[in-house]
Amino acid sequence: MGSARCSPPAGPPDLLDRWLAAVLDTPGLTSLRDPAQARRMLLEDALRATDLVAATPGPVVDVGSGGGSPGIPVAASLPSRQVTLLEAERRKCAFLEQWTRELPGLAVIWGRAEEQPLEEYGVALAKALAEPPVAAEWCLPLVREGGVALIWVGPSADPDRVAAAAARLSATLERAADGILVLRKTGPTPPGFPRRPGVARKRPLA
Repeated sequence: MGSARCSPPAGPPDLLDRWLAAVLDTPGLTSLRDPAQARRMLLEDALRATDLVAATPGPVVDVGSGGGSPGIPVAASLPSRQVTLLEAERRKCAFLEQWTRELPGLAVIWGRAEEQPLEEYGVALAKALAEPPVAAEWCLPLVREGGVALIWVGPSADPDRVAAAAARLSATLERAADGILVLRKTGPTPPGFPRRPGVARKRPLA
């Protein structure tokens, strides 16, 4: 098992504090109310992936970004990387777009993962998105060969189940790093993927 160290944010020191406060103040972005808990879960937990992202080249996509975790903390910590926040809810996109003025490498796309061009990114991120096999199906078609999908999981997650789903998407479970599964894309996206919107959640691959 490997572990990922948290790298300090490279952006303006108050940017992530202001972002976190805005997430808490904006209805519908998080159910968290305690600022200390929100910092742990939305900011510090996101930053654990910084070294994993830095180790794989190419643009980054945060799938189902919601209020911007993990994409905004990662973008602030790695300002030389292009980070796209992909979000299906237009209201949430409006919130996310505010931060593109302060993070030049940040972009926002309103849409579903299943409807995006294939294999455009080096890294896909999924945090609190869906069950891990479902998140894998949404993320891996977006990743080019040699890239990775990083999926945050809880203690009850079954790595073997995620590995089985990844295998059907030309990927392998490379390692689990402190609650983040690293899925490495080993070949092109197989025909038939991604399945149409809604199918992955109704009929998971594993």
